[in-house]
Amino acid sequence: KKKKKPKLLNKFDKTIKAELDAAEKLRKKGKVEEALRAFEALVNQYPESPRARYGKAQSEDDLAEKMRSNEMLQKAINTYDEVVSLPNVPSDLIKLSLKREADRQQFLGRMRSSLVTLQKLVHLFPSDTSFKNDLGVGYLLMGDNSNAKQVYEEVLRLAPNDGFAKVHYGFILKAENKIAESIPYLKEGLESGDPGTDDGRFYFHLGDALQRIGDKEAYKWYELGYQRGHFASVWQRSLYNVKGLKAQPWWTARETGYTELVKSLEKNWKLIRDEGLDVMDKKRSLFLPEDENLREKGDWSQFTLWQQGRKNENACKGVPKTCALLERFPEATGCRRGQIKYSVMHPGTHVWPHTGPTNCRLRMHLGLVIPKEGCRIRCAQENRTWEEGKVLIFDDSFEHEVWQDAESYRLIFIVDVWHPELTAQQRRTLPAI
Repeated sequence: KKKKKPKLLNKFDKTIKAELDAAEKLRKKGKVEEALRAFEALVNQYPESPRARYGKAQSEDDLAEKMRSNEMLQKAINTYDEVVSLPNVPSDLIKLSLKREADRQQFLGRMRSSLVTLQKLVHLFPSDTSFKNDLGVGYLLMGDNSNAKQVYEEVLRLAPNDGFAKVHYGFILKAENKIAESIPYLKEGLESGDPGTDDGRFYFHLGDALQRIGDKEAYKWYELGYQRGHFASVWQRSLYNVKGLKAQPWWTARETGYTELVKSLEKNWKLIRDEGLDVMDKKRSLFLPEDENLREKGDWSQFTLWQQGRKNENACKGVPKTCALLERFPEATGCRRGQIKYSVMHPGTHVWPHTGPTNCRLRMHLGLVIPKEGCRIRCAQENRTWEEGKVLIFDDSFEHEVWQDAESYRLIFIVDVWHPELTAQQRRTLPAI
């Protein structure tokens, strides 16, 4: 069906349509400053005109973008807000003004203010589910999943086939670890093809949920996510990527170019092991359980020395020689998209197939205490085992899975490094993960 053009003029604004059109024409032509002056003149002349006020807001918005000015953007936000308080504002204009106001508030990181604006929209137009959907996103952006969940439950009561509400509701259930329950919502939401559903996160979580219940259909969704351009490949499903980086599951030291680091780790592996064991015996509390919900079962803890390129001074007091050794290798200590940590995994542990968040790092595993058999790691379609004193290198943006079925614990040392093809500029400027 063709979209109805929104009605933006009230009775009064129809009488000054020619002047409004002239100002709008300037704005459409990209003559931002002139348009703003024209709309300001109209607002001064006709302070009760909603359309003139809206035009002023849009011109300030355009100018904020042109000048990259947050101050100007705040002006636009205030003007959008003024539109709504004028008399006889057409409802289409109220919707456009408040929606844009909320959007610009989010852009500035003013999540609470945008939530208030979205609540106003829902209050004014209770039967319009799209505003409830936006409000749900507002709550999610604030990390308030329980209010978001209530909003989407209400949308699905009113509009049981709303695909946008379905994917978001499924996403929330999955975050609550309600794996089987999340699947139909994510699946039907994606199948709806509704605007806002075609997002890599939803393919990612649907596939993950299906894998966890042992359903091979997961790969059908990964394939679709790949075809839609959300994933680099069916196996490489990280969502924070730099395009064009060499992509393969397993790497050799020579391929990475970090041969000095690998040599140093392998040469000093006993020192690294002994300091790690010392900490493990003395202060078990320093090893924290893995908390990303990646385990099907078992006991898996880590002791972190560097996180997002920041050294944990306190942790390094426990393993001073290991930390001193690493200081020489900025590709590892400066990797703001990775960690350096000990990882201990006890028998009977299985780590679900999962994918790291970014293709900007490679992950080195140095074997420290490795049981004779029963421990293995799969990355993409190839299984490997650890060896004491040897480094394995893989790209954890590819799907990987770990089994620990030995008689005793397994201890490794994990060192993340920048992907070797990233430029010095990228290493300096990529945001941390």
